[in-house]
Amino acid sequence: MPSSTQTLPTVDAVPRHIAIIMDGNGRWAKRRFLPRIAGHKRGVEAVRATVRACSELGVQYLTLFAFSSENWRRPLEEVSFLMGLFLDVLEREVERLHRNDIRLQVIGNRARFSADLVARIEAAEARTANNQGLVLTVAADYGGRWDILHAVNQLLAAGHDPQQPVQEADLQPYLSLGQAPEPDLFIRTGGEQRISNFLLWQLAYAELYFTETLWPDFDRAALEAAMHSYRCRERRFGRTSEQLDPALRRLD
Repeated sequence: MPSSTQTLPTVDAVPRHIAIIMDGNGRWAKRRFLPRIAGHKRGVEAVRATVRACSELGVQYLTLFAFSSENWRRPLEEVSFLMGLFLDVLEREVERLHRNDIRLQVIGNRARFSADLVARIEAAEARTANNQGLVLTVAADYGGRWDILHAVNQLLAAGHDPQQPVQEADLQPYLSLGQAPEPDLFIRTGGEQRISNFLLWQLAYAELYFTETLWPDFDRAALEAAMHSYRCRERRFGRTSEQLDPALRRLD
């Protein structure tokens, strides 16, 4: 897909691609005097609601940060639970996604996943590969720096002359989201205001939206609030306001 630093993307009132860091499961549980795993379970319901809402609202791509490269540093018990939850969700949700014409893909480094989990991921991707609706991408054991380094190494392995400069167009096909448009809107729940090694390349010109809402409480109304904020932005991509079509200075 074209790069926002090389071409001017089309700007619409509905973001074509939304990327979300789903933060706050543990704090949601703690406030209710529950174990952290209860927050993760409740977070799955928020994922289901967000996927449904994005599909209904006309979003074409949704990318969710489920487990970062750095999340392996968490307590072993929590990591084990998250891996089991991922397996369980794949088992229970894939047919629902398929019935709703949603295509699932998982990006990230699978080397540390169990063989069973890798097999389930591959089966889920194959099952939904020909669907034409929303493209749901789950980033698991993913890091933005890993993504860039992995892409460079793949490019070199494909025969790129290491003596020649690398252009954006050379690298793009090897990035994890190389076949998707760059995110228009980035959302982080839970009150933190950082991107935490998520889609470092792809978020170059995304509109950033941070909310205090904890992920298990993120619902359609919260999503629509983020989309309203997006529509109130000027997307200039390096230009001045005066250069924009007046109709596009505010998307609402």
